[in-house]
Amino acid sequence: MATYKKKSVKSKSSLKAKNIESTKQVFDTLDDSASKTETFVNQYQNYIIGAILSVLVLFSAYYVYDKFILQPKTIESNLEIFTAQKYFDLAIKSDENKDSLFNLALNGAEGKFGFLDIIENYSGTSASNISYYSAGMAYYNLKKYDLAIEFLENFSSDDQILQSLSFATIGDAFVQLNQPEDGLDYYDFALSYSKNSFVRPAILQKAGDLAKELGKLSDAKKYFQEIKDNYPKSNEGNLIDIKLEQVK
Repeated sequence: MATYKKKSVKSKSSLKAKNIESTKQVFDTLDDSASKTETFVNQYQNYIIGAILSVLVLFSAYYVYDKFILQPKTIESNLEIFTAQKYFDLAIKSDENKDSLFNLALNGAEGKFGFLDIIENYSGTSASNISYYSAGMAYYNLKKYDLAIEFLENFSSDDQILQSLSFATIGDAFVQLNQPEDGLDYYDFALSYSKNSFVRPAILQKAGDLAKELGKLSDAKKYFQEIKDNYPKSNEGNLIDIKLEQVK
């Protein structure tokens, strides 16, 4: 006959004693941790307070700089750039006096700042940044290619088209300075920034033509093939079959 083995049961008093001992151990551990934390704080409180104060000082300094320096500079620079940009736009659209108009855009007129003044006086503002771009483009049109490169390399933008055009113009400037390898590198930089259907095929053609001149026929074919595959209806796509035949 099968027998059922009864589970052993500890007395209530022994369980109570064990619970008391466990609770004591927990509080001892907490006391020990608290003591170590207190020791740490006491030992390093100067450093902790210093770090907190440093953060507060930095935050306060940034707030003061942003509210009382950067914001007023930004507003003022946006007003100042209007005249320079006006002469730049006139120079782009004009068939005559282009050089003088570009120089007015660079150096100022009517008692207002030009792009160079804005760069010097409003560093860190968006007006200063776009002035690097416009000044670089003005210098390129004035055939001062080294200055065009210098100013355009200081321009940076999240706008893919502007950044792409900036790099492409640096490439053009290097080509004009008889540094075609550098020019091709910058065309590649420009292509890495933009998929725009107007800008990209134009840069692809520049890169393809330059690669062909350098004897890099496989690279030239790659640039031309992308025009044929992806932009056949662009202006550059009209004669792309002829260009592909030239690099076979």
